[in-house]
Amino acid sequence: MSTLLPRIELESQPGTPATAAVIWLHGLGADGNDFAGLVPELDLDGCPPIRFVFPHAPSIPVTLNGGYIMPAWYDILGLNGTAAQDAAGIQKSEQAIKALIDNEVARGIPFDRIVLAGFSQGCAMALHTGLRLPHKLAGIMALSGYLPLADRTSSERLEANAHTPIFMAHGTQDPVVVIARGEESRDALAALGHPVQWHAYPMQHAVHPREIADISAFLKQVLGASARAE
Repeated sequence: MSTLLPRIELESQPGTPATAAVIWLHGLGADGNDFAGLVPELDLDGCPPIRFVFPHAPSIPVTLNGGYIMPAWYDILGLNGTAAQDAAGIQKSEQAIKALIDNEVARGIPFDRIVLAGFSQGCAMALHTGLRLPHKLAGIMALSGYLPLADRTSSERLEANAHTPIFMAHGTQDPVVVIARGEESRDALAALGHPVQWHAYPMQHAVHPREIADISAFLKQVLGASARAE
């Protein structure tokens, strides 16, 4: 088995064994620290003990940035939706993310108690990977990103997560991933029957205070007591 990605791990209730997990993927040029500081801001009242896992993407040359080496889940060849996509890089990161999910299962957390989350490029990887898993997840959180390799999704997705709740959020003034790309991804997923919860906020490529509250509500929905009773 390949070595797991380096990562930061935080427990929502230190000292109490986690029974759920959130694997949260950062954006281009960032690392696992990017969202680790958000955990204390989440209202997780009513949720079980959650292990938050923030992996660090490997550093690779990024074409869009002149070949500069930086943390990235895959190469970016262009910003618009018509640019060629790094399918091989996306699939390589998909395997690394699957290994992280399998690691949580090996530690005693069932697949259906795991949320796969991501921001920007991490959002793309969360959607790509989550829809191709053979086991049902608790939910997918897709923040300020898009569905990569969208033309392959219908043929490559698996039934296990056909009805998994998907939380999508985007800034109306995002200059990096324009909201139209997010809306196109939302519509493509909805057309395939995926239950998408769409949220737009008056922000750029960032996280909005109201979004934090909505993320908290989503985690309660898919990991809270009512979710366990279903």
